Amino acid sequence: MLSPVTDHVVQIEAIRKVFRVGFWGRRVTAVDQVSLDVRRGEVFGFLGPNGAGKTTTLKMLMGLIYPTSGQARIFGYPVGDPAAKAKLGFLPESPYFYDYLTSREFLSFYGHLFGLWGAALNKRVDELLDLVGMTHARDLQLRKFSKGMLQRVGIAQALINDPELVVLDEPMSGLDPIGRKEVRDLIFRLKESGKTVLFSSHILHDAELLCDRVAMIMKGRLVACGPVTELIEQGATHQVEMVVDQLTAEGLEHLRPLSDKVVTQGGRIMVVLRSSQQVDGALDVIRASKATLVSLTPHKSSLEELFIREAKGMPAQTEGRA
Repeated sequence: MLSPVTDHVVQIEAIRKVFRVGFWGRRVTAVDQVSLDVRRGEVFGFLGPNGAGKTTTLKMLMGLIYPTSGQARIFGYPVGDPAAKAKLGFLPESPYFYDYLTSREFLSFYGHLFGLWGAALNKRVDELLDLVGMTHARDLQLRKFSKGMLQRVGIAQALINDPELVVLDEPMSGLDPIGRKEVRDLIFRLKESGKTVLFSSHILHDAELLCDRVAMIMKGRLVACGPVTELIEQGATHQVEMVVDQLTAEGLEHLRPLSDKVVTQGGRIMVVLRSSQQVDGALDVIRASKATLVSLTPHKSSLEELFIREAKGMPAQTEGRA
């Protein structure tokens, strides 16, 4: 049974969602026994490939669909409780924008839904347009916006009620590098202002830059969860890449037992050592061969490598699982 722990903004316990699809009502498990928590003031990334169950999980958390089993709480309240909704802002993966409204009219409309009127509403709209860098387009119709501009206005909509928790479903999907950076910078500003941010993504580089903690979901199941630095370190290989010039054939044969990979390009050889412990032995071989060491680069592990390792370790998809 979940308890209303104030430090935990989101608590999800053993949540599961089974859909019935097709004429015969075949059961498909989209989310299977997922448990996680999001803590106050952090940026939490919910990561996984397309179709892994990220959006389904967030829809259950938002109260848009009901779980088959399990439970979730927001600020200690059951999902759907008005007290939780008052502290929550949400941007879905594919939001609908009213094309012929200006950004100012669009935000005013959502402000009315939260009971904002008059001077208070105008002040809030102006603050949000400034926050997302869209003041210059306040009177431009949304149909003339780029995807990156629409995404920023969508985030402004999610902030109209000044929520403590902001939930963003794939906020950087389909954006060009400039648009992704603009959204990343905006998420950083939200964190600096004291808000808790939960976002889903399949773009691992962005998550690695932004997140305090992440959870990875694959085929509906949680496969990893924890601080970004710890997850990366757990699977770190500590490989070292060396580029060597004028290495003799005999020297190359001595390097091969120390290496995971050897690539020859013209007169140069790129060697990937299994770990930093092999560096001294490799340098001895290079000196003995009177070769030239061009570069020595420690390999930096990443969330992408962890993601690939977990994906390779997952069992093959079977009937009855999404």
